[in-house]
Amino acid sequence: MSLTLPLLLLLLLLLTTIITTTTTTPLPSPSPSPSSSYPYGFSYHIDCGSPTNTTDPFNTTWLSDRYFSGGATSIVSEPLLFQHPHEKTLRFFPTSSGKKNCYTLPLPPSSSTSSAHRRFLLRTFVVYDNYDGKAHPPSFDVSVRSTIVFSWRSPWPSSLSRRGAYSDLLASSPSDADAVPVCFYSFATDPPVISSLELFSVDPNSYDAASTATTDIVLVNYGRLSCGSGQWGPGFSADSDRFGRSWQADSDYRTANSDKFVAVSTKYGIKGTDQKPNYFPEKLYQTAVTTAEEEGGVIEYELSVDAKLDYLLWLHFAEIEGKVRKAGERVFDVWVNGENLTRIDIYRSVGGFAAYTWHHTVKNLSSSALSVKFKGVKGAPLICGVENYALVPNDPSTVPQQAVAMKALKDSLRIPERMGWNGDPCAPTNWDAWEGVTCRMSKDNTGLVISQIDLGSQGLKGDISDQISLLSDLVSLNLSSNSLMGEIPNGLGQKSLIHLDLSNNQLTGSIPDSIASSSLKLVLLNGNLLEGRVPEELYSIGVHGGAIDLSSNKGLCGVPTLPSCPIFWENGRLSTQGKIAIGLSCFFVFCVVVLLVFVFIRRRRNDYDFALPHELTSLAAKRNRYQRQKSLMLLEMESQHAKGLVASPYTQQ
Repeated sequence: MSLTLPLLLLLLLLLTTIITTTTTTPLPSPSPSPSSSYPYGFSYHIDCGSPTNTTDPFNTTWLSDRYFSGGATSIVSEPLLFQHPHEKTLRFFPTSSGKKNCYTLPLPPSSSTSSAHRRFLLRTFVVYDNYDGKAHPPSFDVSVRSTIVFSWRSPWPSSLSRRGAYSDLLASSPSDADAVPVCFYSFATDPPVISSLELFSVDPNSYDAASTATTDIVLVNYGRLSCGSGQWGPGFSADSDRFGRSWQADSDYRTANSDKFVAVSTKYGIKGTDQKPNYFPEKLYQTAVTTAEEEGGVIEYELSVDAKLDYLLWLHFAEIEGKVRKAGERVFDVWVNGENLTRIDIYRSVGGFAAYTWHHTVKNLSSSALSVKFKGVKGAPLICGVENYALVPNDPSTVPQQAVAMKALKDSLRIPERMGWNGDPCAPTNWDAWEGVTCRMSKDNTGLVISQIDLGSQGLKGDISDQISLLSDLVSLNLSSNSLMGEIPNGLGQKSLIHLDLSNNQLTGSIPDSIASSSLKLVLLNGNLLEGRVPEELYSIGVHGGAIDLSSNKGLCGVPTLPSCPIFWENGRLSTQGKIAIGLSCFFVFCVVVLLVFVFIRRRRNDYDFALPHELTSLAAKRNRYQRQKSLMLLEMESQHAKGLVASPYTQQ
């Protein structure tokens, strides 16, 4: 017996080894997934309301509050309820800051030359916690770039009001964009609040880029679940996610229709994780939920949605149970809102301990609940993660050149903070444009354009920017009864301009000719300090049925009802005729000066050069010869006369 028992044990060990080596697939080694270089590492985290930089327990640096347009800071009423410092402070925007306030988050220059757009994940934390003692959570909207993405309506659920909530989205921007505006719109007198803002740069090809990575769609997170685990991700645990995604526990979303579930997990490495373009983290696939029933089990999740929108559903799977060793041993169907969409066999698709994803666009919803069900066909169903994103169409934005012009006007006109000139001048379209601004869709339907600016009697004290020439669709401009100074820009003469009212300011200089080339029917320039000749084409507006008022400008001239302009003075400066006259006068004076210099030089030569010219010398010589010959002739005649007096025979004695 003593020999038989060891022999039996040895035979049993050999048999087990043979069976194991012939029927099982070796488990992967418990090593981390391969780390690949990640070119989209830009991110930052803003602690709204905080005056200093801080570092959290997960080694994340939180920046002090910055990049905001206005508002004030505060802290929650019960700070001890909050785990993280960035959840305890906040910025709020009272009505004195205007109806629209923004954080303008700067972007570094794009390092990608292969994509016309780049993508980012934006995460916000919003909390009220009765910071103002009014027990009235505010109603407000939040937009990214030009699109409303989050809406908060009072009253908030008590737990949400007290503890706050995180929200995130994936959006795109042109590769040459230098900032992402995140704007807050207040209802009535409610001041919007924000506690933290985080921005992560992500792969522009992520999440089905062919249809969603353009600037036409924003992916708003309506549920990101990690099945079989608690909440984790950047900001909540030491686990990493290159996109900055946070993953929620799935337990609150499982319905009563689900069979008894079993959470499974593994420490073994998962192939195919942390790979471009989505860079899903390995941890997501190391936990899962299945059912206790070996056959035909059901797992169902119910996600709250807005029935007016379409949704992008991403499902994550990995075969992490060692008992499944070949294809066909675990097969289940995926049902969405009662429709059987696909059949999943993880092992057949990717093998064991490897990541597998499937995504689908859900359209034409009829209710505010989205049902996602997994029904076993062979073996029990298994799911690692669920993501659900609302496909929010981007609102049209202001044409870039006109947005630049409006921001230049904001600076030059010194627009007060109370007017809320922040973010996009025209968008979003379900909110009013900037105060005093009217917009419309461009003729080619590519963006919004400025058609009217009405800022009369607003106490403005700046000047009119030359960039106003970029407002090529401007029909009406009213800047009357302010204290504007400087000259009227030459670019203010768009063909589209019909009404122009710059009356009762302190504008100086002349009226530019460009104004006369527009289609103006109303021109009010009275009550300024303008001077110079009025363009005849401008004055003819009144003759052809329009209205023009140039009164109370002492320096204007040249048209009826105004003084005549000096011949050589026009528009506060020399006229063309004056310049020609001065030019001719200068030329005449120059010629006279040259002549005088020439005469002076010749006179100096005659005064100091004692050598006679050759012609004068020759003339003097001839004259001397003539005088000598004359003298000789006179002497000869006198000699002959003397001889005659002595020898004549007729001379009496």
